[in-house]
Amino acid sequence: MELKLWENKIPFYNEQYDTPNRLQTYLVETDKPLPCVVIYAGGAYCVRAAHEGEGYAKFFQKNGIHAVLVDYRVAPNRYPAELADAQQGIRLVRAHAKEWMIDPEKVIVIGSSAGGHLAAMALLMEDVFDESAKSDSANAFDARPNGAILCYPVLSVSSEYGHAGSGMNLLGECYEAEKDAFNMVLRVNEKTPKCFLWHTSDDNAVNVRNSLLFCEQLRNHQVPFELHVFPHGAHGLGLGEPHWGTLAVEWIKREF
Repeated sequence: MELKLWENKIPFYNEQYDTPNRLQTYLVETDKPLPCVVIYAGGAYCVRAAHEGEGYAKFFQKNGIHAVLVDYRVAPNRYPAELADAQQGIRLVRAHAKEWMIDPEKVIVIGSSAGGHLAAMALLMEDVFDESAKSDSANAFDARPNGAILCYPVLSVSSEYGHAGSGMNLLGECYEAEKDAFNMVLRVNEKTPKCFLWHTSDDNAVNVRNSLLFCEQLRNHQVPFELHVFPHGAHGLGLGEPHWGTLAVEWIKREF
């Protein structure tokens, strides 16, 4: 099923840029509420990689977990348009929880690469909900997820160990002035929801330090997490080997 992210006025809208305004659902037939994953595909904030979107949704659906795929805005749209779309996806899941048989306290965001950065922003940053969209029926619902699955995530957009290209696409001409504020490692605190992360040690596009430093901060703040670092694998593996999906399903069913 496909529905609009925004019913009426789209916040941070620029008519010159592509605005998908779309959420796709992959629901499990069930007689009891189940967890739901909200998926953001990667693509350096300039595209949404298909293999990190629908494939994930169908995999989790097959394994008894509801899934929704958010087609969020990408460059030349700039922050906060991407985060607004990501948070709206979470609100819509909770708004339709009863109808879709979703447990609204078991909403987990999933993101790969730059989609992992977007998922981390949804996990750690304040709601950017725009007053102009108040007519949306979902606006009363909380946009903070209950957990996150981060796949070879970009967690810093600086050039030291993060992915500067993603940051430039996200922030545009504001990149140099604002990049440090978008280091998700520095935003972890004791209220951060539990996380599952995986990376490969030889990822040549997004340094594994993104995941290692993030998990170090989770530990420092006593936030539960599960981390898998596999020895080999190119960036952007999606559901390919190593097959992390089974581990993530087990984590959701155990923790939620």
